[in-house]
Order: sequence, then C-alpha cells, then structure tokens
Amino acid sequence: MKRLGLLLMKGLVAVLPLGLTAYSVYWLVTTTETLMQTFLLWFIRPEIYRPGMGLLVGVVFLLAVGTFVNAYVVRRVQGWLDRVIERIPGVKTVYGAVRDLMQFLPTGNSTERDLRSVVVVRLGDMRLLGFVTRDDLPELEAQAGGIDLVAVYLPMSYGIGGYTVYLPKDQCESLDMPVETAMRMALTAGMSSGPPPAR
Repeated sequence: MKRLGLLLMKGLVAVLPLGLTAYSVYWLVTTTETLMQTFLLWFIRPEIYRPGMGLLVGVVFLLAVGTFVNAYVVRRVQGWLDRVIERIPGVKTVYGAVRDLMQFLPTGNSTERDLRSVVVVRLGDMRLLGFVTRDDLPELEAQAGGIDLVAVYLPMSYGIGGYTVYLPKDQCESLDMPVETAMRMALTAGMSSGPPPAR
C-alpha cells in the first residue's frame, strides 16, 4: 500500500506541472477568444466568424498597443487614465497592484526593469534572497540622515507577494546570479534554481 502511494505521488509530481501549465494556456486562449469574439461580432456577421479569429485579433491588438505605447500622445493618455483611476477608492488598489506586477515582465527597455540585481540581506544569522528595485531614494535618504538607501524586494515562496524593505547599501551583498534564476529559487523555496535536469 505504501508503494502504491509513492507511485501515486510520483505520478502527481510528473503530471501536475504539465497539467497546470496546459490548463493555464487553455484558459488564456479560450478567454481571449471569447472576449474578442464578442467584440468582433459587433462589426462582422456571425456567419463570417471562424474559430480562432478572436485570438488573432487579440494578438494583433496587443502588438499594436506594444508598438504605439511609447508614442507621446499614448503616454499622455495613459498618464491621464492612471491619474483618474488613482482617485477611485478600491479600484486604485487593484489597478496599482496589477500594474506593478506587470512591470516585472521584460519589455525590452532595460531602464524600466524593476528587478535590477540579486542581493543577500543579512538578518542576524539568516540570509534573505532579495532583488534591488531602486538604488536611488532621495526622498527617504533625507530622513535617514543622508545614508544611501536601496529598495529591496523580498519575495515569498509559492506565491505572488513579498515585502519591500529600504536598507543601507552596505547591508546588501550582491550576488552574481541572473534575476530569473534567483526568482525561481525564491519562489520554489530553494528547491529549484533552474530547469529540471535531463534524464
């Protein structure tokens, strides 16, 4: 019976990551298709619509937004929308959290990357893995007596969340480690720092 349980757990460990990944991709594709289908049917007759057209329109839309997002007019409109949303209680909290989370994704502009470097923060005998998000904090340094501060994000394992702490630069020890590797290590509680080895 114990052997059967171990085999079951091995099967679960092998199948669950693939299953969750496949389901996430399926959910994203079907949700995009459904939303874009509703939008498309405002402009075309139902008999013209073919499955997959909604997904194609969604991809084209994202490419167009990505192309024009740096335009001056678009940036002004986006800034205006941000200011409007920031005045709506409740909504501004959700919007701000999602916006900040999306900024962790690479955009091809190195000056906009939030995770600048990997560091170790010492807390007594403990070592905490963190990521420098800002290395210039003049607004806080004045209150800290002129000490050079950095903002360090300390992620929590197995979840999207963590703590941002503001520390003197000399309390952070830089690590020669890619951000992606360190993030994988942090999110998996240290059990993984890269892709699984080939069998």
